[in-house]
Order: sequence, then C-alpha cells, then structure tokens
Amino acid sequence: MSHAENGLPVGWHVARFDSFMRRVERKVLIDNEHEYSTVGVRWYGNGGFIREKLLGADISRKQQWLIHSGDIVYNKLFAWKGSFAVAGTEVHGHLVSDKFPTYTLDETKVDPLYLAYFFRTTDLSIQAVRLSKGAAAISKLTLNPPQFWDLTIPLPEIPEQQQLVRILREAEQRIMEARRLRSDADAEADALVTSAIGDRMAVYEATGCLADVLSGKPRNGWSATCDNAEDGTPVLSLGAVTGFTYRPEEFKRTSEVTVPGAHYWLREGDLLITRSNTERLLGHAAIYDGDPSPCIYPDLMMRIPVDSKRADTRFVYYWLRTAGVRATIESAGRGTSSTMKKITQDDVLALPFPASVSLAEQQRAVRRLDTIVESVAELRRVQTQTREHLDALFPALLDRACHGELRVSTPVATGAL
Repeated sequence: MSHAENGLPVGWHVARFDSFMRRVERKVLIDNEHEYSTVGVRWYGNGGFIREKLLGADISRKQQWLIHSGDIVYNKLFAWKGSFAVAGTEVHGHLVSDKFPTYTLDETKVDPLYLAYFFRTTDLSIQAVRLSKGAAAISKLTLNPPQFWDLTIPLPEIPEQQQLVRILREAEQRIMEARRLRSDADAEADALVTSAIGDRMAVYEATGCLADVLSGKPRNGWSATCDNAEDGTPVLSLGAVTGFTYRPEEFKRTSEVTVPGAHYWLREGDLLITRSNTERLLGHAAIYDGDPSPCIYPDLMMRIPVDSKRADTRFVYYWLRTAGVRATIESAGRGTSSTMKKITQDDVLALPFPASVSLAEQQRAVRRLDTIVESVAELRRVQTQTREHLDALFPALLDRACHGELRVSTPVATGAL
C-alpha cells in the first residue's frame, strides 16, 4: 500500500471540518404554554437523544434552536468526551440550546455514516481536548464553534468511505452477536450451577430451620457515611454479594471514626445475606474471602453466625441458593416500595433447613458442589477474557478504518473479517 507524505494512503487527505460543514441556526421563540422536547448528545459518539420534555414556562432562555435529521451537532462542554453526533430522525424538529451548535453536512464530500463512525474514535476526542478552552473541570473545558472548525478527519473518496461503512457495520454486527453468545453462555453457566445445587440438595429433607445450626441471631452491619476518602475504611456495597458471588471490588470508603472490636467488622469466612434489595436480589448470599481488609459490612446486610460444630458454612450458603429457600425469601419480602423489599432476622432464622444432616455429609456435598462451581468459574474467567477482547476489538478496528489502514478490495471485504 503506497502512502502520501501525511502517512495516509494515496487518494486520502486530511480535511478540516469547515471544508464540508456549514453552521445552521433555526431560531425559535419559546411559548410558555407549549411543551418541548430537548435534545442531548451522548458521549463517545453514541448519538443524539431526547433528554427531557419541558413546559415552555420552565425553559429560562426563551431563544432556542431546532435540530433536523442529518444535522451535525455536538455538546460544547463535553466535546472532549466525544459528544458529537449525526442527528437521527428521533430528534428531528426538537430543541437544542446554545450549548449544542448545529451544522449541515456536504454529503458529496463526506458520507454521514462514515462521519458518525469517526465521531466514535479516540482521535476526535484527543483533538477536542487539545482545542478546548478553559480549566480541566468538567463544566469548564469548552470547545467553542471557532475551534470546532479546526477539527480534522482523514478522508478517502466517497465510494471508499461507503465501503468502509459496510465493513464496519458488518464487523459491529458480528461483534454484537458474539457478545450475545457470551451473554447466553453466562446464563447457561448460571443455570448449570443452579441445577447442580438443586439436584444435590434435593436428597435432603428440611427437618428443621436455620436457627437450629446457628450460634446466635443474624445481625445487621453498619451503614457508615461513605465519602470515598483515599485512606478511608472499606464498607461493602450491596453489589458485593449480588448473584451469590462475593465481589471484593464492590465497596466504598468511609472516614467516619470506627470502634475496634465492634460487631460490624468482617472476618474471613463470614456468611453474608442481603436483607434489603429488589425482590429478585433479596436474600442473595456470599462468603467474605478476607479482601479487602479490614472491612465493614453495611446495615443492608446481615451476618449469619453458623455454628461450625453443627453446620458447614458453605453447605448453608449452597442451601440458601435452592429454589425452595429462594421462594420462601421472596414471599417473606415486605415493604411499601414496589422495587425494594426487606426480610428480618426472624425471617432468616425461620428458613427451612436440613438440620438432621450430619456435618460429614454436609462436607461431602460441599466438595462435590465446589468442584462443579470451580469448573464453571474457570469457564467464566475464559469468557471474561473473551469479552474484554471483544470490547477492545471494534475501537481498534475503527481507528484503523479511519486512518486508511483497513483498505480492502470490494470482492473480499466480507471475507476479510
């Protein structure tokens, strides 16, 4: 592939935005009695959207502007975050403020779909950062219209732009399908674990209740005010036990004064259960693995004090995942909110449990289930790596395409991917 002096392939050139766009201002005076839809622009080139609907009386500035489908629009305050878009039909005829300059595009020079892909590149964000004026604070770093003209884009001729659009569109569809398959695999992995737990635990009869194998009552933690001070104490968030998996990264920090020896300090191996959450996530449990340390558990969780002479903590954990216990917890959930439900200490104590199963038999069941769970966890680790590769693939492909590094002939364009 031959290249011109600017590093682009022969036939490509670097074009300033003012060479193929023109500023357009469709002014409109706001009627206090009329309702208007206002338009925003998502970050990283992800398009325009209807931000909110407002009565004219609630719009302080009575001079606004209309946007049309096909317009180019950007957010002056977040250009450095890639807040550029080719307006779609969903925002046609709606309002933008003076923070969203609009432009018409000369489509004989630039294909709008090619431009939309360019809006998603890191190259554009880097340019916008360099050209923006003001402090680094989010609300002050501004790309004003005079500097907008200085933005540039690498351009081939229109036919090649359109060919690159076809390649990128097909690649994106394939990546989306791969993501869907990964998501399906995650769901199947969850179903496999749930089925294995159900099958193994089905042989045990719930002859008693959970209180029979505890050394005391479950106890709520402490919901300290979290300010995320760098040297603050970690406090788990609800996400730490979501999905019956302990997630050590799900915590905030508090700088509040703590009390050594208080009940809210976690110890490795503690069994936690959420006492307040959505109906589907209520009563999810996980075992604290010692990371981070020291660490506090919040008031929205309870610690379940398993008596090690009468029950294996992991057996209790697996039992809490069975369909029967899940149904009991969901039916016990109460609260005035339709989205947040709660269970009490008494609800947990009363959960059905196979209290007559020996400790040795519990440990045998745990070993079998641990083997299955670890195999699925290894599969998930591989899937996570695949997902990370997929996430990185399209941005890399996009940058290559918009810098002339993805030039292929039409007959092999599809097969090349």
